Amino acid sequence: MALWLIVTIFAYFFFALSSLGDKLVLAGPPKASTYTFYVGLLSVLVVVLIPFANLNIPKSETIFWIVLTSVVHLIGIYMMFLAVEKFEVSKVITTIGATQPVFIFGLTWIFFGAQEMNAINMLAFALLLLGSIIISLESRREKLNGYLKIVLISSVMFSLDYVFQKKLFLDQTFLQGLIWMRLTLFVLALVFLFSKKTRDGIFFRRKEKIDKTTSIIFLSAQGAGGLANVLQSLAIFLVPIYFLPIVNSLRGIQYVFLFLMTLFFTLFLPKILKEKISKQIIAQKIVSTILIGIGFWLLVAS
Repeated sequence: MALWLIVTIFAYFFFALSSLGDKLVLAGPPKASTYTFYVGLLSVLVVVLIPFANLNIPKSETIFWIVLTSVVHLIGIYMMFLAVEKFEVSKVITTIGATQPVFIFGLTWIFFGAQEMNAINMLAFALLLLGSIIISLESRREKLNGYLKIVLISSVMFSLDYVFQKKLFLDQTFLQGLIWMRLTLFVLALVFLFSKKTRDGIFFRRKEKIDKTTSIIFLSAQGAGGLANVLQSLAIFLVPIYFLPIVNSLRGIQYVFLFLMTLFFTLFLPKILKEKISKQIIAQKIVSTILIGIGFWLLVAS
C-alpha cells in the first residue's frame, strides 16, 4: 500500500475525531472570526519543528505560493465557520467535503496541465466521490438563502489550498513548507485582532465561565484537527500530482469513521451524544461505505 494512502487514512481518522469534538462542544454557534483566530494562533506551535527542518529563506517564487496557500486556507476556514454560524456543523462539513474533489480535479488540470490517470484510478475516483456524496446527503432540504454561496466559496478556497500546497512542495521539503505555511497563517490570523468584536470574543470577560470538561474537549478536538492537517499536508507532499483529487475524494472515509463513532455514542452513551438513527439512514451509510470500500480497494490493487 502506498505511503501517501496510509497517511491520508490517518489524516481523515483524526479529522473525524476533530469533528466529533466539534459536535460535543458546539452547543451554540461559534463566532467565525474568533474560531479562525484560534486556528491561526495554534499554528505557531509548528516552531517546535524548526530545529529539525534546516530552515532557510525561500526564493521569491516560493514565498508567493507560501503566502497564497496561507491566505486561501484562512479564507476557507473563515467561510466554513461563517456557514456554521447559520447552519449545522455536520451539514456544512459534509457539503464542503463532497464538492471539493470536483474542484480539485479541475484545478489540477489548470495549474499542472492534463494528467494521465488510468481507467481503474478513474473508476476509483468516481466511486469514492459518489460514496462521499451519498453519505453526506440528508432527507431534509436546507434553505438555500446564502448557504450554497458561503459553503462553495469555502470549498473552492480549500481546493485551491490543496493545489497551492502541491506547488509549494515541488520546491520545498515537507518540514520547510509546513513551517513556513503555518507561521504565515499565524501572522495572517493576527489581523482579526483589529476587530473589536473579535477581541471581545477572544478575551473572555470575567463574568463568562468556561466549563473545564468543555475546554478539554475543545483543546483535544483542536489538537486532533491540527494533527490531521499536518498529515493531510504530508499526503499532499507525497502523492503524485495526478492522484491529488483522489486524496480529497478519500474524505468519505472520514464520514465512515464519524458515523461509526456517533453510532457508538448514540447506542451506548446517549447522554453524551445522541443522533437520529433510522433504517433509512443506516442503509444510506452502508451503501456509501460499500462504494468507498470498493474505490479504496481499487486504489490499493492498482
